[in-house]
Amino acid sequence: MELGYGQELKVKVGDKAPNFKLKNQDGEVVELKDFLGKGKQVILYFYPKDMTPGCTTEACEFNTSLDEVKKRKAVVLGVSKDSVEKHQKFIAKYNLAFQLLADEEGEVCNNYGVWQEKRLYGKKSMGIVRTTFIIDGEGVISHIYNKVKVAGHVAEVLRRL
Repeated sequence: MELGYGQELKVKVGDKAPNFKLKNQDGEVVELKDFLGKGKQVILYFYPKDMTPGCTTEACEFNTSLDEVKKRKAVVLGVSKDSVEKHQKFIAKYNLAFQLLADEEGEVCNNYGVWQEKRLYGKKSMGIVRTTFIIDGEGVISHIYNKVKVAGHVAEVLRRL
């Protein structure tokens, strides 16, 4: 799968991360600013769709690594365009212990630049390009993993923290 010509993320390392206000799997509003100034980093990862093979693998690997994430003073937040209800089912099925945020309107995906044209087997479509942002405790993007390959990704993020 490749990105369409000329498409880039809208933010880069060193930028202030765009704030967001999204509902989590419980319908509670979560904002980036809720995590800032508390000495924690935020692992904000965007993924295409709940219950799909790659997204399930990625979520389960983050879930299995939560103790290591916490030791590194970080939190994991997953974002897709799936609904609150779909996130609830995903979390229940795989016993996920971190928050999934519902960006049904795609505003946050657009603000971060992860909603892009994708090509698969010559067919073009719009979708979320799997991307992970590490945001420091002051709200600055310290690292970006773009066009993520699921295998080994979580281990790579942990090494970066």
